Amino acid sequence: MSTTTDVLFTRTDPALGAFSVRPLDPFTDAELLHGWVTHPKAAFWMMREASLPDVEREYMRIAAHEHHDAFIGLHEGRPAFLMERYDPSELELVGLYDPLPGDVGMHFLVAPGDTPLHGFTRAVITTVMAALFADPATRRVVVEPDVRNEAVHALNEAVGFVPDGPVTKPEKEALLSFCTREQFAAATGLTSLAGLTTGASI
Repeated sequence: MSTTTDVLFTRTDPALGAFSVRPLDPFTDAELLHGWVTHPKAAFWMMREASLPDVEREYMRIAAHEHHDAFIGLHEGRPAFLMERYDPSELELVGLYDPLPGDVGMHFLVAPGDTPLHGFTRAVITTVMAALFADPATRRVVVEPDVRNEAVHALNEAVGFVPDGPVTKPEKEALLSFCTREQFAAATGLTSLAGLTTGASI
């Protein structure tokens, strides 16, 4: 089981408190993830029908992949979101756009909850983006959400993403969007990420 010593990144949100990111363990986290990815609110994650072994296998595959990583996000020490990072020149978008040095692909999923906190999802995506940009090698974040996922498009815009246009993937029609380090800083006011990381860079 992961502990606080495994935390790779921390950020304190002025309104909602402490957020952090730790590595995902495909075995110990599988049951938690199964509840998240099969929830009705996770329809766009496309794992609604997944069994527990399906989830274990998927995140074992990600853990073993050279160009794909998965993390559990915590809010006040409790699991609250899923974060994935990938190399878009090797996965998801190969042949669909012209990658640049420093491009990093991202997926995130907020855990279902009974008592929504105002601004929580925006705080989560801000944390995810800050964690990615805490790596000096990251110059631009690339996302490809379903074109129908208007809620995520609005969140992406709020943290600085600019749509490039639709691309056709095998599983969906996606809205390719980009966010540079400078666009993220302008949208969120997080102009310096110094001091936000603890432990190794993600």
